[in-house]
Parts: sequence; structure tokens; C-alpha cells
Amino acid sequence: MDNKWSHDGGLEKNRFLSVKKWKRAIFSSFVEVSRMQSTITNTPSLRIAIIGQSPFAVDVMQRLRQHGHVIVGVFTILDKGPREDPLAKVAREYDIPLFKVKAWRKSGTPLPEVLANYRSVNADLNVLPYCSQFIPMEVINYPRLKTICYHPSLLPRHRGASSINWTLICGDKKAGFSVFWADDGLDTGPILLQEECDVYENDTVDSLYNRFLYPAGVTALARAVDLVADGTAPRQPQSDKGATYDPMLTKPELLKVDWGKTGRELHDFIRGMDSVPGALCRVKLNDEYHEIALFGSSLWKQGKPTGSEIEVEGGPNGLIHDDGLILTGSDGTLVNVKRVKIEGRVKLASKLLQTGQQVTIELTQDEKLQIEAMRSIWEAILNVEIEDETDFFASGAGSMDVVRLVEEIKDLLKIEDFQNEDVFLSAVFTEFSLNAILKKRGGETPQEINYRAVEIETNGRKIKFPCQLFINGEFIDAENGKTLPTINPTTEETICEVQCGSPQDVDRAVQAAKKAFEEGEWSKISARDRGQLLFKLADLMHQHREELATIESIDSGAVYTLALKTHIGMSIETWRYFAGWADKIQGSTIPVSHARPNKNLSFTKKEPIGVCGLITPWNYPLMMLSWKMAACLAAGNTVIIKPAQVCPLTALKFAELSVKAGIPPGVINVVPGTGSMTGQAIASHPEIRKLGFTGSTEIGQVIMKTCAESNLKKVSLELGGKSPLVIFADCDLDKAVRLGMQSVFFNKGENCIAAGRLFVEESIHDEFIRRVVSETKKITIGDPLNKSTSHGPQNHLAHLTKLLEYVKMGVKEGAKLEYGGERLNRKGYFLQPTIFSHVEDNMFIAKEESFGPIMVISKFSNGDIDGVLKRANATEYGLASGVFTRDLSKAMKFAEKVEAGTVFVNTYNKTDVAAPFGGFKQSGFGKDLGQDALNEYLKTKCVTIEY
Repeated sequence: MDNKWSHDGGLEKNRFLSVKKWKRAIFSSFVEVSRMQSTITNTPSLRIAIIGQSPFAVDVMQRLRQHGHVIVGVFTILDKGPREDPLAKVAREYDIPLFKVKAWRKSGTPLPEVLANYRSVNADLNVLPYCSQFIPMEVINYPRLKTICYHPSLLPRHRGASSINWTLICGDKKAGFSVFWADDGLDTGPILLQEECDVYENDTVDSLYNRFLYPAGVTALARAVDLVADGTAPRQPQSDKGATYDPMLTKPELLKVDWGKTGRELHDFIRGMDSVPGALCRVKLNDEYHEIALFGSSLWKQGKPTGSEIEVEGGPNGLIHDDGLILTGSDGTLVNVKRVKIEGRVKLASKLLQTGQQVTIELTQDEKLQIEAMRSIWEAILNVEIEDETDFFASGAGSMDVVRLVEEIKDLLKIEDFQNEDVFLSAVFTEFSLNAILKKRGGETPQEINYRAVEIETNGRKIKFPCQLFINGEFIDAENGKTLPTINPTTEETICEVQCGSPQDVDRAVQAAKKAFEEGEWSKISARDRGQLLFKLADLMHQHREELATIESIDSGAVYTLALKTHIGMSIETWRYFAGWADKIQGSTIPVSHARPNKNLSFTKKEPIGVCGLITPWNYPLMMLSWKMAACLAAGNTVIIKPAQVCPLTALKFAELSVKAGIPPGVINVVPGTGSMTGQAIASHPEIRKLGFTGSTEIGQVIMKTCAESNLKKVSLELGGKSPLVIFADCDLDKAVRLGMQSVFFNKGENCIAAGRLFVEESIHDEFIRRVVSETKKITIGDPLNKSTSHGPQNHLAHLTKLLEYVKMGVKEGAKLEYGGERLNRKGYFLQPTIFSHVEDNMFIAKEESFGPIMVISKFSNGDIDGVLKRANATEYGLASGVFTRDLSKAMKFAEKVEAGTVFVNTYNKTDVAAPFGGFKQSGFGKDLGQDALNEYLKTKCVTIEY
């Protein structure tokens, strides 16, 4: 019997047959258990011999075992070097008798040793899922139930070894497979069962196999065996009508493009050769004709693009353009080809005319070891010694070898986005290994990102960051050349001049974001791949965390240790959290009334909004960017962000890292500038569909009005606060003092949820103040880069001036200044931590937010929980709140009655990336963080179907 993938060979009995008696006993027990399972399911259990190879055969074997059949022997090919076929490996793991066959016959006669070893397993039925060897009829007819075989075509059409290729080349509208009874012909035995599927316009051999022929084939073979076991398996003779035997596609003349074909026929021919062996034609490059193989074909249904013509031997001129190579059929129909293979190298067809040298990169020791591990993988697959210039395909690799290589590289390097195309485009070992390392690093190219860098030596390291706008993946100057100074609040010196975006720059960024959303790679990749890119970005942020924390310190005055832990640390956590959400965004099905006699189905889809604008504040520059942008991108949107005018540097460094992570151009755009010009241009732009803003309530009102008047864009606002912290006498006073101080002085008081007013129960009021003042005096104020510093400078001069005025107002209205309230006599924008007591409800400092290190303490009567709740809620703000008490009932009543988006009980400032964050009343609406944040950047579409 000549199976469709056949060659001659001999036999080597596998040494694994020399097993211990206890292993044989286990196998015998499994046989008995399988028979019992089969009895329970009313399907007779058969003794099966599997003859073949490949992962397909493995899955068939596994499915047969699940159906209660017993695999009594596996006959497969010899090892390729140190690697054995997947079927052999799994059979050995299950302790199934295993024979590795080199050849089944010699000079047309079966080898006696073959037959002896085959007959020793005493099979009821042979199953050939995928077999590349000639199996003699003495084996085919030996079992009492004979042999069934899988063939990937609808027999009698496309008999032969290249059946899937010919299904596509002939333009068949249906593809499928046949399970037939093997006979002495060439795929001519009676049909047991067949299944078919539609052929899609751009199907290739790989896509047909992976989508239908493989998974449905596994199921069908198991069902066929069950039918044989039940005695109900059909034997339908094959008809001669429509029968074809197609030649194996190994001869060069069969691979050449016939330019007399129509465009559709040309497309069918090219895709029928994809991924191997490849349709061939000759094109003129540098005045000489070169043979190229064509891959990635599709019918071009748009107008003829602009590009460079290239001469095609025997056919119409081709056209190289941004998206490939256009070829023309005899009827004028255009066909686009994405990839070509020339001189043994696969490259993008759009770059066929380009020449360039491979870029060398400096490898770490670990990367050098990984390259040697890759060399070993190649050697195991190809069974040859691998030199730097070894070509994977020239060494005999086929499509299954590509799949195996991709999976092994993904396992080795722990990367998920390595694809078959990466092998085709880098078939030479040096190029392949370099590109794999670059994928592992998180970037597609080794070139440095070009920008005008600011380089500073500080905090024991050299830091480098951009100072230009970041639009469409490039750092560029503002359209009008305007810049803004960025000041170090510790030294009061200018760090650098940063480009200031104009409305024209904003529009340019919006157009880039719109193109990326509608046409770019971002719109094409899967949600899971999108999540992987965000994970890469988080990893790069982690690698650069010390540099980011240093930039944050010199730009915003954040204490370095706090910046490292919170400003940068929580930013990284945020990106990782939302990266995990990317492929878990889903809609729901909804039961609706039917339009009788028909039925209806309604379901919802969660879709990205489109181009989003973000405007972030200066207190946590990178963290506020991350809180909003991570959810925005995880949902699939693209974005333009205006970081705070006074501290934009970490946003620009982040943009640089986003390029290295492989985020496509246009997805992230960073446009520093003023609120009145750049921010207003974002809020009013008609093609931005969503705006997220964090800042003051006054500016939030302006933003909301602008969003409504421009294009009614969706908006979320995180605005001002005057968060109450209530401390009852029954609390843990030590803890209340410690966390009460943190609630006010954390991050120099520049904290949106800072406790703007502390209500302390009368019986502990004086003691609380005494302890707070005593502990506040111990706070170390100074250079934020000094590891012993716990309190740095205020963010910028205008804010420091505002805080000093706030202190004066408190004193003027009669509040008691217990401590601080003065600017330190040193360079920098330093304010002493400040404590006010005896603050009455009608005072300015009792009602308005300071956004600085100013503690405002009011007293409330013992036991008056209703009264203090009324006073806590007597504000237009509702961002956060807190309570300290040992009484759970008291805490629960407070949590229920207080009008705030966040409630802390016996803690404060305890935010987490998984917990939603946002306010009530004039503190805004919408949520950052947690699953709720995703909804801010999604729209819900309802689809109703009648059937």
C-alpha cells in the first residue's frame, strides 16, 4: 500500500521495548481499564496500532485512548538527531510498545523483522493518521479489521501527496478530508467517512490545515474507529467520476507562475504554494533577472496604489508599494503579495528594492547562551551542524518544522509573539537568532531612537531623556518652535527647555492616533497580543525604574525612595494589571422576546472608543499617566496625552520606552504644553472621542463644557477634594497619629486624596495634637535624592506661594497654628509641614483644599457620630474619606453614610491597582483603576439577530 507521503526504508526496533516487568503489568492493567471504560460507554474496545508521525498522530492517539480503545503499538519514523518524533515521545511516556521504523521493506519485499515486531502487538485495527512511509499490504491486511487511513481531500478528488495544495490551486470552493479503508491502490480504497468545509478567499495550506483539517480530522478519526468497533462503519466505493491524481509539487516546472492565468487563478496558485514550496517567477533587479518565490497573496480590491514598477519576466510589470508587490492577472485583476523569497532569504515584498546590512548589537552573556541554545534547537530539528550562515529551509525544513521551531523558541525565550512569519523572514541562523533576541528584549529593531537628548549625571547615575514632542512614533519639535522651561524644585534651576505643543501639533497627533486606530497594526493585532505589548512596556519600565524615579525626583520634587516605590512602582503595577485585562474584555448574551414564529438573539460587544485625550496633573506625573493610559490602551484605543506643564519629563521618557516595547507608531502621542493652548486643543478636538482629566474642579468644569460643545465627547473627571478623616476616641491612637500624619503629609501633601480636614473626638483631641506636633518635628526635610529624606520641596514656585497664602488665611481667621507654616530658609521650594487646630466650620481652610502639607484639625463632641458625619459631608467635594475606630458598627455606619468615592477604615492612602478610584459630587465622576476603569474607555454595542 503506497500511502500519500511515501518513501522506502528499513526498521529499527526501539530499545524501549526492553522494559521491566512492572511496566508491562501497568500497561496490561491499563488495557483492562480501557476495556471496562469501553463497556460502560457501550462501545467495544479495540486494540489499535498507530502507524505514522507528527503532532496530528499524537492527538489522534490521545483521542482514541479517551474513547476507551487500547493503543497496543506505535510505529513511527527514526529520530532526527537527538530529537524523536512527537508520537514516539508520547508513546514512550505512556509506556506503549514503540517501534521506530527506518524501512518496512527491501526490494519490494517486507522485512521479516518488521512483520514479526508488527504482528507481536496483535492489533485489531491499524490507524494511519499521517504517515510518510510505504506500508506493505502484509501489514495493511493483517489485523482482523484491516486498516483505515486519513487523507486531506474529498476523495476521489486530489489523490496524491500534495492534496491540500491542489485543492487551493484548483480554486475549489470546498475542502475536506476522507477516512478510507486502505487498499493496494493510491488513495483508492472505499470511503468510511468524509467531512468538508468552505474554502475562504485567502486560505493557505496552513490556515486550512489548522482551522479544519487538523482539529476536525482528529475527531473524525476517533469517530471512524468507534464505527469500526460497532460494526457499522461504511465501505462506500470511490467513484471514478471526478477522480484526479495530482502530482507532488517537487518539480520546478510545476511551481512557475503562468501569466496567462486570470487574477483569481493567479491568487489561487500562489496561496496553494503557501507556505511551501512557494510559487516562482522572475523579476529584474539591478538589470538582472532574479527568481523569487511568492507568499501572502490576496486579491487587491482597492485602486492601484502608488509605488515603484518592477519588470516581471513573461508577465505585466509588478508594482512595489507600502503594503507589498502588486501583480496583474490576464484579466487585469490585481493580486497583492506580502512576502517574497530571494536568494534563500524571505523578506517583505514592500522592501524588495531595498538593500541593507545586518545591524550588530551587543549581547549580554545570557543572550549569548540563549543563541547557543537556539543553535541546538536548529540542530535537533534539521539534524545537521548549524553554522552562522545555515539556512533553515535550504537545509530541508518543512512546514511542521517551522511550527516546532516557533514553539521551542517561545518556550526557550518565554515570549508569546513569535510567529511562523518570523522564521520565513529570517531563515538564516544569524539573522534568526538576532531577531529572536530582539523580540525577547521587547523591540523589533536594534536602532537607537533618535531624539535631542538631555543628559544629566545625578543620584549616582547618568540619566538621559527627550525634551521634544512625541508624535507618531517620533520625537519632533513643535510646529512653532515654542518651548517651556522645566525647573528643578530642589535647586530652582532650569533642567531643560521642553517643546510646547500648538493646536496644529495636537491635530497632527490626533491624525496619527486615528490612523493607528483605524488602519495600523494596533487595530489588527489580537487583544492577547495587545496585552503582551503592554506587559513588555511594564517590563521596560521596571528595568528603567531607577532612572524614571530619578527623573521624577528632579522634575517634581518627589522623594526618591517614594518615587521608586509609589510613583514608579505603582505605575508598573498598573500597566501589568491592565495588560492582564486586555484579552478578558467581553460582552454578554441577553434573552429577548422572540418575533414569532422566528427567534431572536441579542448580545453585546465591548468596543474601544477610538482616539482618546488625556490631561494629567503634576503631583504624580508618571502614575497619573499610567492610571489612565493603561486602561485606555488595554481597551484597544489610541491616545494623545498632555502631561503637566511643569513636569513632563517622565512622560517623555515613557514615550521612549514605549517605542522600545514595540508599541506601534501613533498609538501613544505625548504633547507637552500649556493648559490654555495645548490642553484646550485636546478638549475641543472633534476627532477625539473620549477625554480623561485629573486636576482642579474649576478647570474640570471648563473641560466638561468644552467636551460638550465640541463633539459631545465622553469625559471622566477626577477633581478636587476636601477629604474628611474622623478619629474616634476608641481608636488605636498610636496608629491614628502615624497614619493621620501620612494622610496629610504623604508626597508633601500633593496628594488628591489627602485628608483635608481631621475631625478628632473631644476626649483625645489635645493628646492627639500633642503627639502629632511632636512627631511632625522629627520629619526630615531636604534633598529628595538623599535616601534619608522623607519630605521634599513643593512641586513649583506658584504652588508654594499659594500654600503660604493659605497659611496666612488660616491664621487671619483665628485658627491656631500649632506648628510650621513657613518657607525654609534654603534654596528650593520647601515648606515646613504645618498643623492647624481649633478650626471652625466656617473658616476658609475648613472648606478649601490646600493640596499641600497642611493639617487642619477640628474637634467634635464625644459620642456625636451623627453630628460629625453631617460636618464631614458638608462640602461639595467627595473624593475620599477615612475613619479610625475599634467599633465595627461605628465604622460601618460611617462607610455607609459618608459621601465619598473611597472610604478608608483604620488605614489611609491604601490604594491598589485592582480597586476602583474616583469621587462624588464636585470631585468628579468616572473611575481610574480596577475593572471599572475599563468601562471609561469602552463603548457597548448591542447586536440583535433574527433567525
